[in-house]
Amino acid sequence: MKGIKNGSTLFLASILSLATVLSACNDQSGSTSKGQEDGGKNEAVNTVNADPLGKYDPPIEVSFVRNLSNVVENNVLGVLKGETLEDNRWSRIYKDQLGINIKYNWVVKGDVSSDQYLQKINVTLASGDLPDVIPVNATQLKQLADSGQIEDMTELYKKYATPLTKDVMSQEGTSPFDAATFDGKLMAIPQLEASIERAMFIWIRTDWLQKLGLQPPKTMADVLAISKAFTEQDPDGNGKKDTYGLAITKTLWGGAMGLEGFMAGYNAYPNMWVEDASGKLVYGGIQPEVKKALQALQNMSKNGEIDKEFGIKDGGKVSENIAAGQIGMEYGEQWNSIYPLQLNKNNNPNAQWQAFPIVSESSNTPKVPLKFSTTRFFAVKKGAKHPEAVIKLFNLHLEKNWGTTAEFDKYYAPPEAESVWQLSPVTPYPAKKNVEAFRAIDAARKAGDTSKLTGEAKTIQGKLESFASGSKEGFALWGWERIYGKEGSMGVVDQYDKSNQFLMEKFVGSPTPTMVERKTTLDKLQTEVFVKIILGQSINEFDKFVEDWNKLGGDKMTKEVNDWYASKKK
Repeated sequence: MKGIKNGSTLFLASILSLATVLSACNDQSGSTSKGQEDGGKNEAVNTVNADPLGKYDPPIEVSFVRNLSNVVENNVLGVLKGETLEDNRWSRIYKDQLGINIKYNWVVKGDVSSDQYLQKINVTLASGDLPDVIPVNATQLKQLADSGQIEDMTELYKKYATPLTKDVMSQEGTSPFDAATFDGKLMAIPQLEASIERAMFIWIRTDWLQKLGLQPPKTMADVLAISKAFTEQDPDGNGKKDTYGLAITKTLWGGAMGLEGFMAGYNAYPNMWVEDASGKLVYGGIQPEVKKALQALQNMSKNGEIDKEFGIKDGGKVSENIAAGQIGMEYGEQWNSIYPLQLNKNNNPNAQWQAFPIVSESSNTPKVPLKFSTTRFFAVKKGAKHPEAVIKLFNLHLEKNWGTTAEFDKYYAPPEAESVWQLSPVTPYPAKKNVEAFRAIDAARKAGDTSKLTGEAKTIQGKLESFASGSKEGFALWGWERIYGKEGSMGVVDQYDKSNQFLMEKFVGSPTPTMVERKTTLDKLQTEVFVKIILGQSINEFDKFVEDWNKLGGDKMTKEVNDWYASKKK
């Protein structure tokens, strides 16, 4: 789900002197201004061009490359009449309001992570035949920056980004920009992805809690006690020992049935680079706190609280256990109530799940780890006539969805095609939009009047009302109620945010040379060792893993990461 951004204001450009405008058109756009060509007769046109939401006159063409996902092909273009990928409501508004014609040099079917798309984009990069704007990952961005093939966007962003854009893009601090900055120069506009959406919760079957007379957990000792009870006290009442306290998968990590939230209860943060007491970055997966968490998991496994076959089960297979009513607890992100927990609800309407805050060993408030999520950047080809155009596209996309002139039901999520926002070649959004939507809904709910809700909050409230109606269609929206209802997971996010509980990953740079060469191998080693320990191998295998991790490239990675960190501090 990609909320409401309250208090957003449309940027009103200052009236600029002719000298300033002419300078901007020469220095910023990389081309001679039209006003200079005809003796200054088109001063008004140049003034509009300096406006972050101003229109190019005559219109300009900006080329992109992109993927066409199944969601866009089937759920958007498949249901909309008179709209194509090349000619749709987004391409039209960009043309009408900005004077920008969008052109795609090529389109590949599939997600951006598909082999076909990655192969096509790599061929394009290797050929040097770049579009005006090219979406790249962190490694590709560094390659383009190092080879001098893309524009420096530092001053352009300062000048052309609207206050709304700058506000939205700063909601995760400087990390997205740090990731796109090389030698002090911003070399691309980051497509910010909300790390806050990766916050973890403890999803627990509350009908089982009630049946066994248990309370929600306040410490990790409570979590362990609940897991034990769910395994030993026949919470499903069938007289068989066929239930498990905690669900995990063979990959150990991830947004559903992952162990990140469990580990955080022991102040352990595997898969993240965190700052130690000396101010250096260290890899969380080799810290002693992980060993303590693994020991707890091993004890649970020995007691039958974890499925002995988890080491060969992926998320789909474990979801089958959840659907069958065999699982009482799992750690996961806010969307887990939609999948996989809705599967259990469909099979057993009396089953009830709720998201609770993660807890720590002590009564201290735990830190909630957030992996850095921004992995896509929009770079501009060196020499492009209007490098600032991509920033204007960002501005208008945000304005028409969350600004003062927003038409959310047309440009973001109309009822007939809720993913229509994906028709745009750029799709920025406020990182906190979902928790902001919850806050708006919750305030209206407490005030007893939801009629004044707008935008995404209004759309979500409609789903909550449909669920409350008791209809068959509404029942399918139980997962949404578990996110945005009175007991919803977004209420926990609200609590996390206001309590300053988030622990952001510290390394956000492009993969270092040793990461490119060794990280996949080291990640595989970590998973293999951790799975074996949970299944009963000596806990001392963790110490050997730490030694091996360092010898096999971890030491070099740590040095490279800290070199990057030191450069950012400078």
